[in-house]
Amino acid sequence: MALAKSFRELEIYKLALSESKKLFQLSKSFPKDERYSLTDQIRRSSRAVNAMLAEAWARRIYQAAFINKIDEALGEAMETQAWLDHALNCEYIDQKKHRELDDAWQHVGAMLNRMMQEADSFCKNAAKK
Repeated sequence: MALAKSFRELEIYKLALSESKKLFQLSKSFPKDERYSLTDQIRRSSRAVNAMLAEAWARRIYQAAFINKIDEALGEAMETQAWLDHALNCEYIDQKKHRELDDAWQHVGAMLNRMMQEADSFCKNAAKK
């Protein structure tokens, strides 16, 4: 596996970006009275994953800071799953769509967990750049 030169090259970044776009498109169909609650929250939490990944990448010189940002990204991914539960509960999405989206965000979370477990491999060359 080639060493990534940018956070944009990370598979987790690409996946989270793709999944957040799906949620953005889906949330356009939510009721207008959800605009400042569920719609904004699910968009914010899903997009925050990528922002936290970018911040983590910038802080790789300090492994603890890197892990902290990845952990925050994991929190945002799990928050996204909670908002998906609300969308299902309010019947804005059906069970099939919920399962599909939730599975994808579960995969995002698993990838983030792996990044934390393998933080040394992400951080060891950062100081040399």
